[in-house]
Amino acid sequence: MTPVTAESGSSTPVIIVSADAVVPENVETQVAEETAEDKSVAVPKTAESEVKEEADEEAKEVIKVGMECDLKHLYQKEDDKGRTSWTDKYPEDLEEAAENETTAKFAILVRNRKSFEDSRKKLEIDSIVVQSPLLKIVLSRVLKDYPGITCTLKRLVFQAPFNPFVHRWEEFTAALDEEEDEQTKQHLALLYKVLEAELKDIISARLDYIKNKVITFEHLWTIFVPGTTLFSTEWDRAYGSKFQSSSYFEHPKYGNCFGVMAQKVDWDGDKFGYASAQNLILEFPGTMPISSLDCFPLEYHPEQEKVSAELLKRGKLFESYHGYHYKAYKAFALGKNKCNDDIKVTVDSRIVIDSFAFGKFNPNRIAPLSPLKPKVKATREPVSDAEDSDAGSDVSYDSDDDSDDAYSFANDGNSSNSRGFKRVPLTDAQLIQCTPLVRGYALKSKQWLSFFVDVVNEIEFNDSAFSNLVLPADQKELILAFAMSQVKFKDDFDDVISGKGKGIIMLLSGGPGIGKTLTAESVAETMKVPLYMMSASDLGIRSFEVEANINNILEMVAKWNAVLLLDECDVFLEARSKHDLERNKIVSIFLRTLEYYEGILFLTTNRVEDMDPAFQSRIHISMEYPGLDKEARRQVWQNFLDRGIQHELSQKEVASLSEVDINGRQIKNVLKTGQLLARHKGVKLRYEHLRTVLNVERKKFEQLA
Repeated sequence: MTPVTAESGSSTPVIIVSADAVVPENVETQVAEETAEDKSVAVPKTAESEVKEEADEEAKEVIKVGMECDLKHLYQKEDDKGRTSWTDKYPEDLEEAAENETTAKFAILVRNRKSFEDSRKKLEIDSIVVQSPLLKIVLSRVLKDYPGITCTLKRLVFQAPFNPFVHRWEEFTAALDEEEDEQTKQHLALLYKVLEAELKDIISARLDYIKNKVITFEHLWTIFVPGTTLFSTEWDRAYGSKFQSSSYFEHPKYGNCFGVMAQKVDWDGDKFGYASAQNLILEFPGTMPISSLDCFPLEYHPEQEKVSAELLKRGKLFESYHGYHYKAYKAFALGKNKCNDDIKVTVDSRIVIDSFAFGKFNPNRIAPLSPLKPKVKATREPVSDAEDSDAGSDVSYDSDDDSDDAYSFANDGNSSNSRGFKRVPLTDAQLIQCTPLVRGYALKSKQWLSFFVDVVNEIEFNDSAFSNLVLPADQKELILAFAMSQVKFKDDFDDVISGKGKGIIMLLSGGPGIGKTLTAESVAETMKVPLYMMSASDLGIRSFEVEANINNILEMVAKWNAVLLLDECDVFLEARSKHDLERNKIVSIFLRTLEYYEGILFLTTNRVEDMDPAFQSRIHISMEYPGLDKEARRQVWQNFLDRGIQHELSQKEVASLSEVDINGRQIKNVLKTGQLLARHKGVKLRYEHLRTVLNVERKKFEQLA
């Protein structure tokens, strides 16, 4: 059979052979050769393809990462072992969103979940979304000032267990009964129906607890309503506070606890505000009387009216102690140990109440205060002392301005707010919530402490102290006139350099026991101002310690208009030498700082000749005290005997005692020892008691004849 070629147009010849045809031996070889030739012809086409691929790769490299203005969605997927990864394939098993345009028309959305804790329910409410603008208006009144609730939000969500509605259920039901608008009433009734079904058990339990005045640990939260006044005790003293929030938690030491966050009204030296306070209620089985809790709402106290009156009285006292005050104190106060824990410190001395100075010298012991935010009008006019005493004034500040919130100035004649705001009187509720502690300084122990406000007393000043001082009358008058004028007119004189040379320094020199220290004490007592006795222990031994400490002390006592006494000043002011550089530094520090001291300073010394000459030019008055003569000694004996000592000494016997050449301090010691001897025998002080003491002191009895 004859071979037939393919149709024209075919690039490769195809040989069609019939079944019975005989194929020559060379045909297979020829076809193979032609196939090989075809392959060799196709090589240029493959090279062209490679060039194109290289061009595509170069084009990709030209594209900058992140510069295409488009987005790409990726979707999370999970394998059979729960491991997640990301893919760009859209998930096929997604359901439609629950909230959409269709659900937006409903007044309320109730989101339910499976109930695992309550076996009586298949479903329980997880949260409620209030969408009705009519409901939001009513709820803004019902839940006014409730923490964490803003009813003006477009999406208003309430989470189970719906604490705001439990706490304000009476107000909510009253709003439903009083509503007059029909459509609003329908929306309210709808919300009431949902909440009543969900909360009826807990509301019923809450009312039952209150009726029986008991509570369970599980339902403690139901009686703690935000904003209510709480009652608790600390350091054996009751105090009130404002409830803020609560939570259940696991305490590392006490186990399950109910934590109560509250706020106490405090004063930081510049303004009144709220300080944070925390109370813990440990888990307890069954029920417990509400009044037995460590912290509970004041309304459940069995003597609510009496306790409220006491807290209100103490709050007014606390409010009156803004600024600084010079008082007496005899009780324990609160200090800090090295671990910053509160400790009791026994105090029996005069104190200075001054929260501003307390915070300045102890910045880590005063926490920042949150504003009280009273709704009153603002003023920025300075206020006089007389105006500040008017508690009924309505001039205040705008509480909406955060920069000025809760500022009130502590003007007690000696302290004021730097911006001149008039102090806003505290409300009765705020007075009840005041802290029982005031901060200040104990002058005797020289400690910054917190004092209980109800133990602070007025000082009984010794009005005869200065008159009993045994000094020439003109000398006494000069000292007192200088001191009193300094306090009143210290700003009338200034140096070429502002703030320099405003103070007054008096040097009292002479032997021991002749009245140098008593002079400073008498001046302070007559002027009714604090006396600060500065010693070596207050200043340290190194120059940098001395400089820091003396600057703090001078600033502090000048602010209080106190009298500063540097007894035995030659320890600090001894003449400089060429060899002791550290002492030279200390003397130089004193010379420099005294130039800028604005208060009254008494220097006493027994060795005036040892003082550095540079101090002479800085001393305004220098007085040398001579030894006591017979008449001076008689007056000292008589002054001590007239100070309440029960005795049977005649004037002749007093005159005989004055013959003994001893100083005033020795006279005081003899009298004290003789008085102890008389009390031991159960009789009044007699001449022979003093004679016995003097004989023990090896004094010659013949001098007393």
